[in-house]
Amino acid sequence: MDFTRDEGQDAVAEVVVGLLEREPARDMGLWPSLVETGLLGLALPERFGGDGMGQAEISVLLTELATDAVAVPALPTLGFGLLPLLPVLPDAVAAVVYPEVGKGAVLTAALSEPGRPFTTSPKTTAVADGAVVRVSGHKLAVPYAEEARWLLIPTDAGIALVDGDAEGLTRTASPASGGLPECTVRLADVAIPAERLLPGDLADLHRYAVSAIGSVADGLLKGALTLTAEHLRTRRQFGRPLAEFQAVAQEVADLYVVSRTLHAVAVSASWALAQEEGDADHRARVDDDLDVLAYTVAAELPAAMQKCHHLHGGLGVDITHPMHRYYSQAKDLARWLGGESLRLDRLGARCSSI
Repeated sequence: MDFTRDEGQDAVAEVVVGLLEREPARDMGLWPSLVETGLLGLALPERFGGDGMGQAEISVLLTELATDAVAVPALPTLGFGLLPLLPVLPDAVAAVVYPEVGKGAVLTAALSEPGRPFTTSPKTTAVADGAVVRVSGHKLAVPYAEEARWLLIPTDAGIALVDGDAEGLTRTASPASGGLPECTVRLADVAIPAERLLPGDLADLHRYAVSAIGSVADGLLKGALTLTAEHLRTRRQFGRPLAEFQAVAQEVADLYVVSRTLHAVAVSASWALAQEEGDADHRARVDDDLDVLAYTVAAELPAAMQKCHHLHGGLGVDITHPMHRYYSQAKDLARWLGGESLRLDRLGARCSSI
């Protein structure tokens, strides 16, 4: 195993860092610049105008964007949408979808149903009706659903690729922490062409989504820790910087340990998923890493962000200060994963089955 970034990954990171240094926007105002740099086409096949890269480069892109808590739909478009589609999308459909993604069209995936985060047995139905398939169901916490051109909808018969403006599809904005917009999505006999009911394994969709969430979580904590360390270095109390107080130094040390742990599990899971081995032993190793990653994000990330807030004092809760952007996105990621208890149960079940 070698987790060192290669030249391609370094180049992606350099482009993202340069873009963030030039552009002040940290919301959808940055999206057109991401399109112009070609970053949204990293993983697109070359015949559709992309660079033919994959999981590893997308992970780097997501991590670097998250270090500045950028609130754009890169996570759902690339991590939840594009990467799972690449192995299964028919060429005729790909010719429609892929060029639009490169131009900034948003993809997303509906990973959860009421009381069933990341469900592996969706109650949403897909029923063949001649040349079309009719999809009905109820999905929760779908990020950027309102902005999405296409939604990946897991059903009992495969993964449906549904137009965002399809008749019978209703999107209702739902409360979030303020980091990323999301919706409740209802589908009532939504008709899609039969070729848009994809045969892909739902487990693969979940694998890519968890890995992408881990990459974002890694970047968020790295950025928040950098922000916190700079505040403690420059903020003075009783005639000396806050960083020189022993209790403060101990808390920062704890945060550093959590950050490095999260980085290690995120990079390990991403590296394993990017390998092309398809045997059962490799898939089991990937799932082990992803379960550890999901639990680490759900259990450790919100607590670490809370400690960063604490070390900022009252300044951290001011919305004119950037700290709240990191915390709000972190809480949303942990909630999307189903929370600490669910992820501990799933990790425990995996350990007990070995």
